[in-house]
This record gives sequence, structure tokens and C-alpha cells, in this order.
Amino acid sequence: MSTALRIAYGAFGRMALLDMDYSLVRHAHPHCHVLLKVEGADTQFAVGERIYPLTDSEAVLVNGWQPHAYVHDPSRPRTIILALYIKPEWLKAFRPGWVASGAPGFFTYPSGEITPRIRSLAMNLAADMMTRPERRDVHEVALSELMIAVIERFTPWRSLPASIRELNAQSGDWRIRRAVQIMRNEVGRISQVDTVARETGLSRAHFFRLFEASIGVPPKVYLNVVRMERAVDRVLHHSENLCHIASELGFAEPAHFTRFFRNHAGVSPREFRNVSRLAS
Repeated sequence: MSTALRIAYGAFGRMALLDMDYSLVRHAHPHCHVLLKVEGADTQFAVGERIYPLTDSEAVLVNGWQPHAYVHDPSRPRTIILALYIKPEWLKAFRPGWVASGAPGFFTYPSGEITPRIRSLAMNLAADMMTRPERRDVHEVALSELMIAVIERFTPWRSLPASIRELNAQSGDWRIRRAVQIMRNEVGRISQVDTVARETGLSRAHFFRLFEASIGVPPKVYLNVVRMERAVDRVLHHSENLCHIASELGFAEPAHFTRFFRNHAGVSPREFRNVSRLAS
């Protein structure tokens, strides 16, 4: 079973050092998501409809809201992965156009060969997380250097302001905006996306087509993203017991919540909380 070695969080978002031997379900994040191998066997991720390698020399790069999954080969040993979930607002402080990291097209390709500098920065950050888990200020500085190196290598960052203008110009269908509002505000009540379709006055088929065309992911994936991000927030920043969080998020049984969390994060919510407290 996969293990969380370290979890750090802050204004940047979060980063996790994970010892993985367990596949994850297809899911997405509202973050710029970078995956770097630290140690162990080469492995792979599904991004979109293809499989991409994660090796000592190749990173996996996932745009905001892009569906992906960790695909573990049971015949291979475990892999230690540095997983970065970076908030677009934090990257905006480095360059205004980098707020586009939360939108499609930020990374032009889901996999790429890393430079020796990126490899060195990633290894140093992982080592620092292990030896000094409480030094979030040090981690953030190291993360800044790493993300700048990654973005400058793997994105068309000089043309990003145009992407921002295009992003701002997309107002979308008002019924889909309403659906998104329902999911975000009432995630504990909504267990099936068919409920949202009815409340927006759309047929199921039309709702699914319009939602994915507008948002970029299917409504079920979006609902799971909202539920998972809410779960991470409650687990990291609040002291409620996990049974209460499970009920608040609409899970009939705590075991269902634990399985959902593990399938998306690789570890249980209890382990996630306990490991994250090392950085407090």
C-alpha cells in the first residue's frame, strides 16, 4: 500500500513525497500539477487518453483540470514521487501570465525530459522535506526555484498573456455556471450529477455534453475534484474527526470516504493528516 513520507502545504498549494505502489483513479486538480521521480522503479501516468513515463530523466506535467491517473505496474517495485500541486495565484507573483497554469494548454505536452538542474532541485527539495519537515519557508524557496525551472523549460510562457485574455473572454453558458455553483456550494448534498442536471433544467445527455465542452472535464470528475479539495482542506486545516468530515461531504459511511480519499491521493485521510502535521 502507498505511503505518504512528507506533505507540505502553504500559499503555494501543496507538495507531497509519496512512496507509491497503488494505482489511482482517473481524477483532476485545479492546480498546475508536476510529477517528478525521486527514487525507485520507473513508472507511468495516464494523462488524457495516453500513458506517459515517469523516470529519472522524464517528468509528467498535468494542466489544471486535466484528467489523469497513476498507473502502477504490480510487477515493478515501489516508486518515490515528488508530487506538486501548485496554485495559479502563487505562480502569478513570479509572472502575471503564469496564472494561466490553471487553464488548458499551459504545458504543451504531458511529458518531457528534465534538465540536470531540474533533477538536482527536485532531489534537494525532497531531501529537505525529509530532514527538515517543519521548515516550510525553506521548502517554499526551493519550490520557487524548481517551478521557475520547470515552467521555463516546458511551457510557452512568453505567449501566456494572450491565453489569459482568451480565458477571461470565455463567460460560458449560464446553466453550466449554475451547475458549478451548485456543486461547489452544496457538495455534501449532491451525490449524483444527474441531480445537478435536473436542477439546471437540462437533459442528462445535453448536460454532460455542455458541461464538458464548457469546463473541459466531465461533470462527475468535476464533482469529485470539488469533493476532494474540500476534503483536503478539512483534513489539513480543521480538527474535526474523520467521521464528521465524511458526513459533511455526503458519504454514507466513513469507510466510503476513506476509500474515495485513498483512490485520489494514494493514502488514507488519517495518514494524510498525520504526515502533514510534521510540517506544522
